[in-house]
Amino acid sequence: MSVDRHAHDGDPVSPATSAGVPVVRAPKKLRPRHVMMITLGGIIGSSLFVGSGNVIRSVGPAAVLSYLIGGLLVFLAMRMLGEMAAARPTVGSFMEYAREGLGDWAGYFVGWLYWYFWVGVIAFEAVVGGSILAGWFPSVPDWVFSVILLLVFTATNLVSVRSFGEVEFWLASIKVAAILVFLAVGALFVLGLWPNASFSVPHLWNAGGFAPNGWWAVFGGVAIVIFSYFGTEIAVMAAAESEDPAKGIRQATVTVIWRILFFFVGAVLVIVMVVPWNQLPDPKTKAPFAFVFGAFGLPGADLVMSAVILTAVCSVLNSGLYSAARMFSALAEKGLAPAVVARRSRTGVPTVAVLVSTLGGYAAVLVNFVAPESGIFDFIMNSAGLVALFVYVFIAITQMRLRSRMTTQQQADLKLKMWLHPWLGILVIVAVVGIVVVMLISGESGQTQVWTSLVAVAALAVFWPLVARKLERRSAAGLEDAPEAEAGVLP
Repeated sequence: MSVDRHAHDGDPVSPATSAGVPVVRAPKKLRPRHVMMITLGGIIGSSLFVGSGNVIRSVGPAAVLSYLIGGLLVFLAMRMLGEMAAARPTVGSFMEYAREGLGDWAGYFVGWLYWYFWVGVIAFEAVVGGSILAGWFPSVPDWVFSVILLLVFTATNLVSVRSFGEVEFWLASIKVAAILVFLAVGALFVLGLWPNASFSVPHLWNAGGFAPNGWWAVFGGVAIVIFSYFGTEIAVMAAAESEDPAKGIRQATVTVIWRILFFFVGAVLVIVMVVPWNQLPDPKTKAPFAFVFGAFGLPGADLVMSAVILTAVCSVLNSGLYSAARMFSALAEKGLAPAVVARRSRTGVPTVAVLVSTLGGYAAVLVNFVAPESGIFDFIMNSAGLVALFVYVFIAITQMRLRSRMTTQQQADLKLKMWLHPWLGILVIVAVVGIVVVMLISGESGQTQVWTSLVAVAALAVFWPLVARKLERRSAAGLEDAPEAEAGVLP
């Protein structure tokens, strides 16, 4: 059964007229408010609320610079992605652009690595969410809550893209509101304008200096925070399924810099000014945001922040499942994954891709609880560690390659342009290489992420010849669009 191939990019599907063929409804698209809130809150997760504590404890107040440098690299990568996406919106996003610019092999590697990364994140967030809920209801095992969360957000993603957007809108709204309150109260506190507070800006340099662990630690911090920003590209993918893709993509890419400055750099700056950096507790015992909220003297700070962190976890779980499913489906549509994965429901949801992506999450959650000592769960998380860096390199190389193929007129007609082409793209690539070097020399944790990630890449390389031969056979037979035709629409 074949369908209009443009439906896979979120366009309405033409009703079938043949007897016995079900009529396919036009998928409900994301509204501007959905895209706006996904754009605002898409990258705010437990990595900010909890992980920022690890960065501050290892770098000191100069962690602000680590977040600023990392944010700048992400901003440049998003600008390059925005140039490509504004010219040709597609749900497959950077995977599809890599395939067009560099070849099928590039789309294969970046797409599968991206899907693998989000399957790991789905499992991780389910585990974190389960542990938070188990803390509230200690009589129920963690794994039960983890499975419940997976079931809830699987159902949310299966209904329609609009249902995903609605849930994400409210989850992101809570996260954004919490940070706005944090920044507002924090600013008053550090200026001594909050009850029982005194001017505390000197905390930036009074506890051993601004960079107490040396300036090299700042660059080591960049290697950590760069992963906190991964997920920004979800806004571009979601915009491709919105009512106005071009406007949504421009909004997502143009506003990313002030979102990074406001939410990440601003929040970390408040933390290191409210309390001396060396007095922050271990995030495993208390999240930095909860600790600072307690310093404000706000009632129920611990409970409120636990609820906010749970909201952030659920938001990342929801958007991670969306991203994994869309990328998996896009891979299948191009013949880079089994054709059945591209099958969609009448509402345009890649149903098989959603279900398969969650199966990986269930498996990882169960392994973590049944055999935590096996190390399998840790390997999955570590081996996805370099995916963000791989993606940024592919985005940079692809943008430079596609721009070089354009005529002068085509370049002039671009709705969104990368500045100082190609030098800023080269800067991103050099910076990524530098981050990998820092990871290799920074200690066992960084080295483990590098080597296990290379193992994942090697595993994909083993299967690439099989996929390449399959693509050659399809091309020779004139069946380039076979995956889309075979996939069809689920009844």
